[in-house]
Amino acid sequence: MAIKVVMPEMGEGVVEGTISRWLKQVGDAVNQYEPLLEIETDKVTTEATAEEAGTLLEILIPEGETVDVGTVLATIGQPGEKPQENGRTPAKEPVPEPDEPEPTPEPEAPAATAVRPTPQRYTGRISPVVGRIAAEHDVDLNLVNGTGRDGRITKNDILAYIDQRQTQSIPEIPNPTSVPVTPSPRHLVTPSPVHPRPQAATASPAAGEIVPLTNMRRAIAEHMVRSVQTSPHVTTVFEFDFTAVAQHRAAHKAQFARDGANLTFTAYIVAATVEALKQHPMVNSSFTEAGIELKRQINIGMAAAIDDGLIVPVIKGADGMNLLGLARTINDLTERARNKQLQPGDVQGGTFSITNHGTSGSLFATPIINQPQCGILGVGKIEKRVKVINDAIAIRPLAYVSFTFDHRILDGKTADDFVSSIKQVIENWQ
Repeated sequence: MAIKVVMPEMGEGVVEGTISRWLKQVGDAVNQYEPLLEIETDKVTTEATAEEAGTLLEILIPEGETVDVGTVLATIGQPGEKPQENGRTPAKEPVPEPDEPEPTPEPEAPAATAVRPTPQRYTGRISPVVGRIAAEHDVDLNLVNGTGRDGRITKNDILAYIDQRQTQSIPEIPNPTSVPVTPSPRHLVTPSPVHPRPQAATASPAAGEIVPLTNMRRAIAEHMVRSVQTSPHVTTVFEFDFTAVAQHRAAHKAQFARDGANLTFTAYIVAATVEALKQHPMVNSSFTEAGIELKRQINIGMAAAIDDGLIVPVIKGADGMNLLGLARTINDLTERARNKQLQPGDVQGGTFSITNHGTSGSLFATPIINQPQCGILGVGKIEKRVKVINDAIAIRPLAYVSFTFDHRILDGKTADDFVSSIKQVIENWQ
C-alpha cells in the first residue's frame, strides 16, 4: 500500500513551507529515513526524510510551491503500484459543486478564477510569508478571502488578491520604461514622438538578469532593514590576545576529541561571553515600550554563513553548560546547519548573538543587531601579530572583537565594561 508523504510540522508558528528541491524523482528507489526533498521556510531550509522504504510513485507538489502543513506532497510504494488505487487524497484537492461532474484542474485555469475551496473571511491567523507580502503591497487583510484551514489566508490567496487588484486599477503615473496595459497596434508599430523611450525599452531587457528571492534571502533582507530602522546602532572595538586560550586548546584538544567534541575557538568565545552576560545582565535584554526586558535564560545565537544565505542557530541554556557541553552543541548545530537539517526551533529564542566573521579572513566588521536583542559580538580573524608588551616586542595570536549594541539600552561605558569582561576571561583562561 502506498504511503503518503506530507508537509511536516516545522515548529511552533510555522504553518506552511516551500518545496525548495526534490532530491528524488518519480521512479527512484527510496530507503527509509533517506532525504527525499528540501523544504524552505522563512527561518531555515531543511531536509525531509522518507518514513518508509520503497519507490517514489508520484510527486504532487512541484518545486517552488508553498503549501500548508499536512499537505500531501508525494506517495511512496512498490514499483508499478498505482497511487489512485490506494485512496490518495491530496490535502488541497478542490471540492466540486453538486452540479459539476468534475473540477477543472488548477494548472489549466487562470489564477483568479481557479476552482478553490469555499472562501472565508480573515480570522487573524496568518503565516509570516503572508504577513510580509501584505506589508509590502499595503494589503488590508480584511478584504482578502481565506481558503486555508479555519479561514486562514494562504500565500496563494493574497497573491491572487494582489493580481486581481492590479488588473482592476490603472496606475495614475505610468512607468515610462514599460509598455501600456492595453496597447493598440498603432502604438506597437509607430513610436510616439512625445515619448520615444517606451519603444526602445521593449526592444531588449537592458536591466540584466533578475535572480528571484528565496524565502530565506527575503527574510534576511527584511530583518536587516528592520533592525537598522529600529535600533540606534553603536559599535565599539577591542583587541583580544588569545595566547592563553591557544595554549589551553593545544593541551586539551585531543582529550575533547576522545569525548566526541571538536574544540574550537568559538567554544571559548561563547563561554567567555556567557560569563560576561552573567556579570552584565542588562546586555542580555530587549527594549520594549514598557521598559527594558531582562532575559532570565542565556541563549547564544551563532551566525553561520551557508550556501544560500545566513542562519543563526541558538545554543539554548548556554549558561548551564561547561566548555565540553558548549563544544558539543556548537559542533552539532554547525553540522546540521551545513547539511540543512536544522528545524525552526533551532533558530528561535536567542537572547544574544555572536558572529565569527574571521573564519573567512575578515579582520574587522560592524555587525547588525539580531532583533529584538540588545547587541551582537563580532570576532575577526585570529592571527599572529606583533604586539608591544611591557616595552618589549612580542608575537601573539590577536583578533579584533567588535560589539554592536542598541544605544537605547546601553551607554558606551556599560558596553565597554561588558567587552572588557569577555576580554579578561579570554586573556586569563586557566
